[in-house]
Amino acid sequence: MTIRRYLALTRAGIMESLQFRLGTFVTLLGNLLYIILVYFLWKAIYASAGTESVNGMTFNDTMIYLILATALFNFLEMFVVWDMSRSIQSGKIILDLLKPMGFRGYTFWSYSGSHVIMFFLTFLPTSVVVFIITKGAIPLGLNIIWFVISTVLALIVNFNIEMLVATLCLYTESTWGINIVKETIVLLLSGASIPLAFFPETLSKAVSFMPFRAVYDIPLNILLQKNGTECMSGLLPYLGFQALWAVGLTVLSMVFWNISVRKITVNGG
Repeated sequence: MTIRRYLALTRAGIMESLQFRLGTFVTLLGNLLYIILVYFLWKAIYASAGTESVNGMTFNDTMIYLILATALFNFLEMFVVWDMSRSIQSGKIILDLLKPMGFRGYTFWSYSGSHVIMFFLTFLPTSVVVFIITKGAIPLGLNIIWFVISTVLALIVNFNIEMLVATLCLYTESTWGINIVKETIVLLLSGASIPLAFFPETLSKAVSFMPFRAVYDIPLNILLQKNGTECMSGLLPYLGFQALWAVGLTVLSMVFWNISVRKITVNGG
């Protein structure tokens, strides 16, 4: 059964993540250092602003948003581009294409185990700590259910963005520079690095139509119940936007992959 195949990939991913415990520890340590740097950076920004609220967000609001964004980034992060590039250069991609499962489905579910591990090691503990320290900044209600749905849609959007860039590897065989640009654009325009509330009005309007905000900004707004997401009528535009891009990017990346895979060249063959 297909479900058993998916669960087997998830189990294998969990075991693989647990095998490389040092790598996970280094990731967590790096995130802690990043949060410390972000704290002092935004502390200086608010101090120079001379006001408690900037663009409708207080310092506490900004820090809660960015801390949760960092945890969500760890949870949703995939390395499809890096893995694809290495597979093409080594020739391993041929074996992946011969597996009794579609390459896209295999790639997606091969990361599911690491998502499970990172959820319990990063996002869940971070959310609990933020809730305790802020004495309830994260509301506990139906927003949690909608957040889960939103996060699943964010995962689909993020995966298809990764697949679109990864497919370029079939033409270039190396996408180091392209991937760095992609990561910078996604982190910046999704709100993971800077809350979208701080963007200039013109740029903010342009970003509101792009798929990147569907990855981090929308799930966090739903979790924290920002911008009128307390009721279902406020949620529908957010979830509809995510669903639209999830479907659109899935179709686009699938078509691009089906066309490009025919042109694959490995070791000159």
